[in-house]
Amino acid sequence: MPAGPRQPQRSGRLRRRALPAAVLAAAAFAVGLLVGAGGDDGRDAVTAYARAWASGDWAAMHAQLTPAAQARIGLLPFAAAERSALATATAGERSGTTGKPKDLGNDRWRVPVTVRTRIFGTVKGTVVIPVVEEGDTRRIDWKPRLVFPGLRDGERLTRRTEMPERGTLTARDGTPLAEGSDRTSPMPDVAGQVVGKLGPISDVEAERVSLLGIPPTAQVGTGGLERVFDDRLGGLPSGVLLAGTRVIARAPGRSGERVRTTIDPELERVAVTALAGRYGGVVAFDPRTGAVLAYAGAPFSLLQPPGSTFKVITTAGALEAGVTKITSTFPYESKTMLSGVPLANAGGEVCGGTLVQAFAVSCNSVFAPLGAKLGAQGLVKTAEAFGFNRPPAFPIVAQSKIPQADAIGDDLAVGSSAIGQGQVQATAVQMAEAAGVVANRGRRRALTLDLAQARTARAGAGERVISARTARRMQRLMLAVVAGGTGTAAQIPGIPVAGKTGTAELKSREPGDTSTN
Repeated sequence: MPAGPRQPQRSGRLRRRALPAAVLAAAAFAVGLLVGAGGDDGRDAVTAYARAWASGDWAAMHAQLTPAAQARIGLLPFAAAERSALATATAGERSGTTGKPKDLGNDRWRVPVTVRTRIFGTVKGTVVIPVVEEGDTRRIDWKPRLVFPGLRDGERLTRRTEMPERGTLTARDGTPLAEGSDRTSPMPDVAGQVVGKLGPISDVEAERVSLLGIPPTAQVGTGGLERVFDDRLGGLPSGVLLAGTRVIARAPGRSGERVRTTIDPELERVAVTALAGRYGGVVAFDPRTGAVLAYAGAPFSLLQPPGSTFKVITTAGALEAGVTKITSTFPYESKTMLSGVPLANAGGEVCGGTLVQAFAVSCNSVFAPLGAKLGAQGLVKTAEAFGFNRPPAFPIVAQSKIPQADAIGDDLAVGSSAIGQGQVQATAVQMAEAAGVVANRGRRRALTLDLAQARTARAGAGERVISARTARRMQRLMLAVVAGGTGTAAQIPGIPVAGKTGTAELKSREPGDTSTN
């Protein structure tokens, strides 16, 4: 029959058409099984948590916790717990790395962790992170043991440390200034001026010192060279890092360094003699290297109005800005008017003439108006270039300050600031640095008490503050001060001496009547 042979063909075509549909259905079913079986196993949360820990991103870590865990420990206490553990181990917030998480099953992930510490070296361990299902995802069920590798449930990270033998301080010639546990010196007259003392850790320093691994009962440098070089003199503590009662790391410790300072004993004795017990400060340094050679009294910590010594900065700024010239001349006056208020010369004297003459006798009626003409912005910019409003070179140095330009006030206030009054506050070392900029051809070298650092100073280096041309003009002005101005007492036969005198009134007798020289 004709139809007979064609029917199997139709059946075959039907089967061939149906087969792909069946295969597709099976494939779809298989995909459904895979998706349902895989789901979110917590890897993403654990990986994000580990990466955030390595970068110190506590907020990102906290975001990976379950809502219940976040309710138990808020972000701030969470961050505090993490920071505290790293501080106990003497590690910084970004001093760790993490490896690839490994699924241990039963909703637990193991993450290898490496922490670099200051005194315990590199600490390696693991943290086992539990995850729980939260809807369609898994989040971390945070436990206190997760703050540091190797901790177990119920354990707290602690440390026990002891200080090693403290290092020796010496003068530049190698003579000890402070050595041994009793910090003795064969030249107590010099050591008594510069070494400072050891004492208990202050509340202000407690956190910083704790981060170094130093026990809270330790004696640390509280002033002078002992404070400046405290970290080096103290060495590295020895001790153990504990997880509960278990030791998980040891610190062998290291004795303090022998620190050779820039102090010149003979020059130090001269400085002490010159100060003669008066309340104030003396400092001598080499402007080419920044090496502090001697100091006596309170040159680093005593803040007061710099008075007319500040005219070095004002005049340098005015010369740089073209506000005045070395050849400029000024009228002879006993006072000047700024913002309608009189500002007098010292003792009501009449002065003026050339810029050199006016600077030599420290004429307020010239330099207060020059400061007002330079303007608050120019004055502050110049002062900051000389070192005002900057972090100090040593921890024992107070920051010299001048108000920001918009906070100084009218021309009278600017003029008063320009002659070192108003709200200007400076240390003796800051004003010595100003003179050092002039001596060093307009460059400012960072001060140092470390002889090795001073000896590696490169000639001609330093931050450019004023042009070499302005520095030469300032040298001329400052030489005139000692040659025939207010500073003749500083003359040394056969040696050219440059300087600038200054006195400051801590309280004006009349409004705006501020007299300095």
